Amino acid sequence: MGYVGAHGVAALHKYKYSGVDHSYLAKYVLQPFWSRCVNFFPLWMPFEEVESHFHPFSDYTYWIHVLGPICTAWLWTMGELDLKKLASQVELSHFPVRIKKHQNCPASGTDCIYSPHLDSPPPRWVNFAHGLLLFLYQVCFFFATFLIACFCYPTFDAVDGKQARRTNSSSPLGELFDHGCDALACAFEALAFGSTAMCGRSTFWLWVISAIPFYFATWEHYFTNTLILPAINGPTEGLMLIYVVHFLTALVGSEWWGNQLGKSLPFLSWVPYISEIPTFGAVLFLMTVFAVIPTVSSNVCNVYKVVQARKGSMLLALAMLYPFALLLIGILVWDYLSPIDLMGNYPHLVVVGTGLAFGFLVGRMILAHLCDEPKGLKTNMCMSLLYLPFAIANALTARLNDGIPLVDERSVLLGYCVYTAALYLHFATSVIHEITSALGICCFR
Repeated sequence: MGYVGAHGVAALHKYKYSGVDHSYLAKYVLQPFWSRCVNFFPLWMPFEEVESHFHPFSDYTYWIHVLGPICTAWLWTMGELDLKKLASQVELSHFPVRIKKHQNCPASGTDCIYSPHLDSPPPRWVNFAHGLLLFLYQVCFFFATFLIACFCYPTFDAVDGKQARRTNSSSPLGELFDHGCDALACAFEALAFGSTAMCGRSTFWLWVISAIPFYFATWEHYFTNTLILPAINGPTEGLMLIYVVHFLTALVGSEWWGNQLGKSLPFLSWVPYISEIPTFGAVLFLMTVFAVIPTVSSNVCNVYKVVQARKGSMLLALAMLYPFALLLIGILVWDYLSPIDLMGNYPHLVVVGTGLAFGFLVGRMILAHLCDEPKGLKTNMCMSLLYLPFAIANALTARLNDGIPLVDERSVLLGYCVYTAALYLHFATSVIHEITSALGICCFR
């Protein structure tokens, strides 16, 4: 199945990236830092190498990110791996040995061992590693991934674009590569934060909170042709806040997040109702009200203005949101009908599988923008939804058969992860091949 048609090939040759970042933190602090960081990379190194060595998409680190949690969770669900026993055998004093042997193991794989349900406190060094991983992963040095990936994520994510312009090697593939990686990162950052804050089954909602603004920003970019980041945005201030949370949790312990808000923050103990909710629940609520809703509202308003100016149809524009909405609804219905509490017992598999489906949706929309495809729903975006009717029907059979589904739910969930991983990899490899062939460029060379 080809993703780039003849019109798309012509559009790729004409495409020019346009983006605006209104973040004061990025403008006055991070941009000068990134501009200096890029000078450490030789001119002969293309941006793909900068990103491929430090982003969980193209090389072996991507496979560790995706397959690590899946394989660990699969062994656990099959009863072959006693995670609690394994965690108890790994003492804090052995931490340097673990780093030496598994220095490329991501934080999402670590919390798979120490907090399989994401509702129990991992060792505090795991929280510290989460924060440092994300912080270094933004900058771009694979210096014993556990110690760098935290800061490297935002830094290398920014440096790769500067390196592309510096070496005159920027291309539409770079945008697809960069933003496609970020879409996948939403799932792993949610798992790391879910472990830190002991969110348990609410980890899925943590992923939803990060995925919704990302999808709407991509949708806005598709219609306005400009990626607009507001003064306070997720890629900058949001990530910085996450780093601080991880480091703070390393000091106070993960149990702090599970306490009632009035106990975690005594000065709020006098407030009725609010003081009784879990601390992490209050954080999710605040993120939704003060970050997600304003951002999404701004995205919708900007798209509406563009559609009205072009005398287009807003309903046609909103149709691009249907696959994402159906993905969320499908997962929630499946979890509701399932007899085994999918999100509570297997949060890693649910978030990783859905994160891969989300990555496919985002990648397909970005490709439609790059290839200047007609505005409206792309039918092959629904490929990410094909597995859900079977999963829901299987869970429904449990309601009709004394709680016993036709196919074991754990196998169905694992199959969901395999399906979404295969779909995403097919999309990624196919599009990379088609774009490189169309533009006469190489990838990872």
